[in-house]
Amino acid sequence: MPAITAPDIMVLPRLPKPTETMRERPVRTVVSAPKQREGAGFEVRRPFPSMDLRTADPFILLDQMGPVAYEPHEAKGAPWHPHRGFETVTYVMDGAMVHHDSNGGGGVIGEGDTQWMTAGSGILHDELPTEQLVMAGGWFHGIQLWVNLPRALKFAAPRYQDLRGSELTLVSSHDGGALVRLIAGAVGGFEGPGSTYTPIAYAHASISPGGQLETPWPQHFTAMAYVLSGSGTVGAERRPVREGQLAVFGPGDAITVSADVRQDNRTGDLEVLLLGGQPIQEPVVQYGPFVMNTRAEIIQAMDDYQAGRMGNIPAEHLAGHRLGE
Repeated sequence: MPAITAPDIMVLPRLPKPTETMRERPVRTVVSAPKQREGAGFEVRRPFPSMDLRTADPFILLDQMGPVAYEPHEAKGAPWHPHRGFETVTYVMDGAMVHHDSNGGGGVIGEGDTQWMTAGSGILHDELPTEQLVMAGGWFHGIQLWVNLPRALKFAAPRYQDLRGSELTLVSSHDGGALVRLIAGAVGGFEGPGSTYTPIAYAHASISPGGQLETPWPQHFTAMAYVLSGSGTVGAERRPVREGQLAVFGPGDAITVSADVRQDNRTGDLEVLLLGGQPIQEPVVQYGPFVMNTRAEIIQAMDDYQAGRMGNIPAEHLAGHRLGE
């Protein structure tokens, strides 16, 4: 099941249909996400940064984890590591993850939940499958998005937003053919619960076979659609897209995503992420988990991490970290 859903989509508030005066955003490019290994060895699809799409201002990285059916003792996560200079947004659709941080915080990100972590000045954390998923196996599907912070907020105090699936704003397309879960930002007059330093819009849509999602999109934002599963087309030109592909739209006021009549996936719908934001337009220097504006700031981040100025692994987790657990 793809995250939170609605028993009757027809009773939900509806996104407005784009007006005739709105300009449909053309499709600039379609990028296929290459696969690679991350953390302790789990596989991700990463449409950006990649050879085909190096920058996606104001976003830094997008990783799709799954969908995958883990066998017992097969699930892996990301052991303790630092972050500075940006925000991580982890959205889980199937399965669950558990996290801990150097401030003593932690919790479970369950199906439909989003964890928004502002790393800011620096924090250590881990992200692991739950013990139940490790022991018994099962389905897992999640997304992690890195949102850049402008220079003035690179050293903001670390913070969390734990958004339960029940808190997301649920709306339908104007014709009732698509369910849209708004996580953050405003689309078509509706707002998601996520509070963002960098202005963005972030949503997960499930489009019925043969259905279409037409929606206004903030004119001053970038616009992208990433296919989580299924197949369909994007834009008025109906450019084909499938699982693991990212469509990047050009300027305009509205976007269109359509689902093929046949969907060969678990949910039976075209599952797609809609995302975009206000470009920061500042220099970006990234080294692993640090995203800053200059090389000197990256060197300082490495020094601060090694000196323990981003925090330390809590004692109750230290033994397992040393053993590589």
